[in-house]
Amino acid sequence: MLFLTRKITAAARVNASATLDYATRLKSRARIQLDDGSEAGLALERGSLLRGGDILSDDSGEFVVRIVAAAEKLSIALCGDPLRLAIACYHLGNRHVPLQIEAGRVAWLHDHVLDDMLIGLGLIVGSELAPFEPVAGAYETAGHHLHSHSHHH
Repeated sequence: MLFLTRKITAAARVNASATLDYATRLKSRARIQLDDGSEAGLALERGSLLRGGDILSDDSGEFVVRIVAAAEKLSIALCGDPLRLAIACYHLGNRHVPLQIEAGRVAWLHDHVLDDMLIGLGLIVGSELAPFEPVAGAYETAGHHLHSHSHHH
């Protein structure tokens, strides 16, 4: 089986693509199916988050795969009031929900309980089928975990 072991920034040639949902893109070790039906294994640095457009290669660099973020059912809350939207994001974040935050809207993986909570906060909530690309964590930059354990919690 082909193992994809590294993220690369560019490639002269891409051999294949893999359309992956958010849960799979969170994994550094997984068996995945490429879009052509063949299988590959992920053996990436722990803590890697794959995003749509990322490029992976095997150890030799000869086989290159482009990651595509799969469309998933998302809940979408719309709000023209930045303060109300910030409060909604606070409540979702307090529940450790990954969020895709954009001007005037926030999206999360569909959950009717969370939908009802945001409706109760006065937001307009609906759903759509779209790729989910949540905001990176505060300690994550370019897929690297920067959190240091040299301080006290």
